[in-house]
This record gives sequence, structure tokens and C-alpha cells, in this order.
Amino acid sequence: MATPSLLFFFIFLLPILTGGDPIHDLLKAHGLPPGLLPKSVANFTFDPSTSLLEAYLEKPCYAKYDSLAYFDRVVTGNLSYGVLKGVDGFKQEELFVWLPVKGIFNKNPESGVILFDIGLAHKQLSMSLFETPPECRPDGVLGDSVGGSLGRRGGIHEQR
Repeated sequence: MATPSLLFFFIFLLPILTGGDPIHDLLKAHGLPPGLLPKSVANFTFDPSTSLLEAYLEKPCYAKYDSLAYFDRVVTGNLSYGVLKGVDGFKQEELFVWLPVKGIFNKNPESGVILFDIGLAHKQLSMSLFETPPECRPDGVLGDSVGGSLGRRGGIHEQR
């Protein structure tokens, strides 16, 4: 049986020493793309017995996928293979309305499509959008490749 210090090494230190990011590696190990959560995840907890994943970001922020996404300071959900359900702290902008992402499903990895449950509907997105963890900005203004900006100042907070 492995000692606790050896388990600590393999779970927490090895990914750091090999250049991996533990939260994004955890998503990949559970059949989900690493870019579902932004680079700004500072810490996380995962309890395999309850499947509860809690990701702690440096601060609330916005990222760009196919549309603007908002991440609260804490993002939680129940993680199992190919599924993150009961999500809290993650919203997507659809037609100028912020909708909570309630679940993320990768039931058929060969399809190249991931399914987002946004409450009113399910939204299919290309897995390629989530290959790399995105940059996350606190102000809702994200630079694009030609130097412009995507999104608006104030973002989700202007709708409250």
C-alpha cells in the first residue's frame, strides 16, 4: 500500500514538476477538455467519494469561447467521467442575456462536440474551443487577435 506522502507526490507534486496543471489534468482524466476552466484557477478540491469539484479562481472573470463566459470566484459541480453537472458559478452570454451553465456533457467523445445545459436548452459546441484553458479577465473586455475587444465593460454586473 502506498504511503500518504507518496500519494501526495503523485496527485499534487508530479503534475507541477512535469509542467501539468492539476485541475486541467483532472478534467482530462475525467473525459472532459482542459479548457472548460480558465487558467486563473488558483486552487481546487475534489472529493472522489462525493464527486464534488470546487475550483477557486483568483477573482471573478470573463473568458471568450464561442461567446463570452463569466466565472465566479468559486465554480462548483459534480464531476464524473464525461460529465460535470450541478454546476454553479459559470454563466454564458446568449443574445445579451447571461444564462447559468448547469451541466457540461461529453457523452460521445468521437463526435468532437460537447453539450452545455444552459437551463432553457442544450447548446452543442465544438470540443476544439476547449482544448486550451482560456485567459480570464476581470473587466469583461478581452482582446482578440487583431487588437480589438470582445465583450463589454461591466458584463454580467450591469444586468443586476
